[in-house]
Amino acid sequence: MKRRTLLPALLSPWLAQAQGTKPFTWIVPFPAGGGTDAFARPLTAVLTRQMGRQLIIDNKGGAGGTVGAGLAAKLPADGTNFFMGAVHHAIAPSMYPRLDYRLEDDFIPVALLASVPQVIVVHPGQVPVGDLKGLLATVRAKPGRLNYASAGNGTSHHLAGELFKLQTQTFITHIPYRGAGPALQDLIAGQVDLMFDGLGSSAAHIKGGRIKALAVAAPKRAIGFPDVPTTAEAGVPGYEVSTWYGLWAPKGTPREAVAAMQAELRKAYASDEIRNIWHGLGAETPNLYGDAFGQFVSAEIKRWAEVVKRSGAKLD
Repeated sequence: MKRRTLLPALLSPWLAQAQGTKPFTWIVPFPAGGGTDAFARPLTAVLTRQMGRQLIIDNKGGAGGTVGAGLAAKLPADGTNFFMGAVHHAIAPSMYPRLDYRLEDDFIPVALLASVPQVIVVHPGQVPVGDLKGLLATVRAKPGRLNYASAGNGTSHHLAGELFKLQTQTFITHIPYRGAGPALQDLIAGQVDLMFDGLGSSAAHIKGGRIKALAVAAPKRAIGFPDVPTTAEAGVPGYEVSTWYGLWAPKGTPREAVAAMQAELRKAYASDEIRNIWHGLGAETPNLYGDAFGQFVSAEIKRWAEVVKRSGAKLD
């Protein structure tokens, strides 16, 4: 029996009513072109082929990813709607006092999709330094002259910058955008000086020479980027920040639907295609599903709450 005809039978009855008519939808709460998209688009392409059913990405950017999360929480829990969030959503409860959703209450954790280190990247014309020590010398000589772009207030890009300033006792002006894609475009154009970006969205531009990577904020060098030193090697020991991406379903989604999506994800991650794409983006291939992923998210919410408190980060 062909996969295309077998899958609806396996997923019934939750999919029977929508069979052949309603595509799967993943809400991605950032504009196209950012780190979330860098992983969402190849993964959903593979899933669409596997499942014989269209999987649509719906970009809903704004407010550090919280607008899209709020919309996703209100989607019908019919087994066809999912939400692809990120580490930003573990930070948001400490940054936004009035969220219209609760990540741990309004969603079912499905799976961790990718984890990549943050990378400190500069525009080579705006910041003509050879390494991280050169950047530190520049910002210390002229505090506030350089600026860094982020995907928005309360995102990992923002907190990574604030933590860097805290640990290095420097000051760099924060410029929030409505997503990593627009921020990265302005960095490439030389409209901003640097970013603390997830390696996934910066990878192609680093390889193309449009931006320069000074260090990855990880305990070891990133897969696919052996020439980029760690922050410890570059002179800032203890500065470690990663960006992760995860999948949730609206509360009330049938368990059979969640289990079916998890099974498809496991199959996709076993493929050479996804492994090669993830490695090219400097990402680790995850193996964290369901309750284990939920426990990971809870720990991240607590960890980032402490970072927000220590750094004094506020909405600009």
